[in-house]
Amino acid sequence: MICEIQGGAAFSLVFLKLDCCLKRGKRGAGSITRGKSLKQMEMSKEEIIKQLRGVTAEFINSSSAIEVDTFFHQPKEKWSIAQNVNHLTISANATRLAFLLPKFIIRLYTGKPNRASRSYDELVNKYKLKLQQGGKAGGRYIPKTISPATGKENLLQAFATSMDKLINAIEKKTTDPQLDHFIAPHPLLGKITLRELCYFTIYHTIHHLAIINERLREQAV
Repeated sequence: MICEIQGGAAFSLVFLKLDCCLKRGKRGAGSITRGKSLKQMEMSKEEIIKQLRGVTAEFINSSSAIEVDTFFHQPKEKWSIAQNVNHLTISANATRLAFLLPKFIIRLYTGKPNRASRSYDELVNKYKLKLQQGGKAGGRYIPKTISPATGKENLLQAFATSMDKLINAIEKKTTDPQLDHFIAPHPLLGKITLRELCYFTIYHTIHHLAIINERLREQAV
């Protein structure tokens, strides 16, 4: 939703109250990289879309280079690389609903937010803390065992499609101010704004790419 995660309940209309008394500071310019500090930085909608496209491409390029046997290898009590990919697909498909639903329906179930959006770093730090406290995937976000017959290319294509649809929903269904004025429930993070949900999706993809690299190192031993 993890150490392998985005856990819990689906993004249904159990939207919770959040807030947004906004007085925006100047937005940071340029794209964000992992080596650059994002503390106190807010990404615009355009920057978010750029980052989502970038991490999606990096994830697919890295995963495409993995041998099929390694890709589907099932370690004990851990997710395979294939399962990590499938988990991200499930997550992106669920997340998309928060941007596709008519805004009046979201408002009906959430009311108005009650705080400003966190920065990228603040959101990521909160997520890491939840993981340290034992947070993990649950329910529909736990991928089933995946057979090699499923096909590596099919799994990667499904992930690419899910992210493309998510990005399209953000781009066409939500304005930049609306990213702060509406919220969605997250199984680990609780009440988060749509901007924070975008931040989470960026980091979530990076997080699982790191897990996949860990699997590769484990198999190389």
